[in-house]
Amino acid sequence: MKHLIKEVFHSPKFVIGFSIFVIILLILIIYPLFVPNEPLDMIGLGTFFKPGTYVNVYDSLDTKTYQLKIEDATLNRIANKLGDEERNDIKEWLVSYGISEEEIDVEDTERLLELWENNYDPSLRFEGMTSAKRKYYVRLDDSLKNLLSIEGVIIAEKSEETGELNEDRVIPQNEYVNVREIANVRVFPLGTDNFGRDVLTELISAIGTSLKIGLVAGIIATLIGLTLGLTAGYIGGLVDDIIMFITNLFTVIPSFVLLILISYSIGQEQRGAFTVAAVIGFTSWVWTTRAVRAQVLSLRNRDHVNLSKLSGHSIGHIIIFDILPYIASYVVMALILQISSAILAEAQLSILGLGPKTTDVPTLGLMMNWAMLYSAHILGKWWAYIPVVISIAFISFSLNLMNTGLDQVFNPALRE
Repeated sequence: MKHLIKEVFHSPKFVIGFSIFVIILLILIIYPLFVPNEPLDMIGLGTFFKPGTYVNVYDSLDTKTYQLKIEDATLNRIANKLGDEERNDIKEWLVSYGISEEEIDVEDTERLLELWENNYDPSLRFEGMTSAKRKYYVRLDDSLKNLLSIEGVIIAEKSEETGELNEDRVIPQNEYVNVREIANVRVFPLGTDNFGRDVLTELISAIGTSLKIGLVAGIIATLIGLTLGLTAGYIGGLVDDIIMFITNLFTVIPSFVLLILISYSIGQEQRGAFTVAAVIGFTSWVWTTRAVRAQVLSLRNRDHVNLSKLSGHSIGHIIIFDILPYIASYVVMALILQISSAILAEAQLSILGLGPKTTDVPTLGLMMNWAMLYSAHILGKWWAYIPVVISIAFISFSLNLMNTGLDQVFNPALRE
């Protein structure tokens, strides 16, 4: 056994795949210890907040301030509000208004803003301009007001006696606060999704749930396939004919179509994560059955099996103790492939809206479904779906790499 384990861990492909998988498992264990938030908590009162650090504005007003002399501060402030895209949009509006392109220099910030302030009219709507584009220009105009101003921002306080606003203090442009001194700060490394939920926390939980679904489905499919394959291969005759008839019947019917029909018939409210796992498992055993049967057919007439028969051992004893150990490595590889296939099957089902119900736990497929449903790919909100795709790819890659490594160890034809 020690020699076998040593040989397995001498396979570079298995070691790489195993290492990736272990890292994923460690992240699933460690992350909730530091961020014990519920994955489906709707934190953001809005959709698709960008990745970054969010500071409470109210708390920052009462935080100790520091005067810093940063030469590029004004340029950074302008670049943040007036990037290349905004400059070209301003030029597009001005040209539509009637100003010649020769008069517009998008690199001359002061001149560009002067043209904009002197000519922009929010009531104007040019031919071909959509309502969304017109509203965008209104928002752009609001963000550009006083962009070149060197004055500070006035903080006013309402008088309890007169109700008038009185100047409380002025915040100069070179005043800063230390983020660590602000009471309420929240970091969203991957932003929020369409429901205002922390994508990273949701993703970690989704990976764990998808792995559980894959494990349950893989075990069910492998046990069914192993049992039927051992029985058909060893007993043969009528039993083999019946099992292979059923297997061929399921082979003719595409398993994913069968999976869709069963999932749809169950109904949304009854489709929990483990229900979906069971459905995937009960529709994925076919190829395992055929493969195990082929292995057993080559083993059932071996000398040690015939000797066991002559010794009067029962069929169950022969299958479990004389045949199963010889195909154990193949069964492990089949289980790994079944787990990987089940994770992908859940993702496919969920994208179609036939996955687990959305109020229980997130899965990788459900996160893809939510992102597609709310047009994250069209709106450019990459953080809502790209991390999910990468997670699925890494899980599948690690499992398949482990399987390839095991195949090289146990398959004499592939040994170097």
